[in-house]
Amino acid sequence: MESTDQEEWFAIWTRSRHEQVVRQQLEQKGIDVFLPTVMRWSHWKDRKKQVEWPLFPGYCFAKFSLDQRLVVLTCVGAVNIVSVAGAPAVIPEEELSGIRQLVDSELQFDPCPLIKEGDKVEVSHGPLKGVVGRLVRKGSRTRLFLSVDLIGQGVSVEVNASDVKPY
Repeated sequence: MESTDQEEWFAIWTRSRHEQVVRQQLEQKGIDVFLPTVMRWSHWKDRKKQVEWPLFPGYCFAKFSLDQRLVVLTCVGAVNIVSVAGAPAVIPEEELSGIRQLVDSELQFDPCPLIKEGDKVEVSHGPLKGVVGRLVRKGSRTRLFLSVDLIGQGVSVEVNASDVKPY
């Protein structure tokens, strides 16, 4: 039987736009929380403003022991602890420390989904929103290949890496 008193990092799946709410509640309960954010422009009808946006929408990270899982899940906006094969999945400390170091740096970065060349993707923002294609090249500018298989023809276009998501 594994010990449940060792604190480890876990990903908390949150309701849409509840990442900050979950973070605040966990902090109030004395749990170590990490919510990486990025500054983005938000547009309203009457104004534009830079706001802090979660780097990984729908998730925040918390360090706790498994016997505290009920405390975590009773937070308003917390949906579940990300699990693999029914057991909460531990996130290695070095993965989060790398993200923390990047967020704390002055470097420019863009979040991007974990997709690889050859995967089918959908454009989620911009003039090609809703278009489905195959990822040809990843980088700061992603090359997307759109095809008409029936006639064996296609076209490729460059889009921002942050504008595509897995299909």
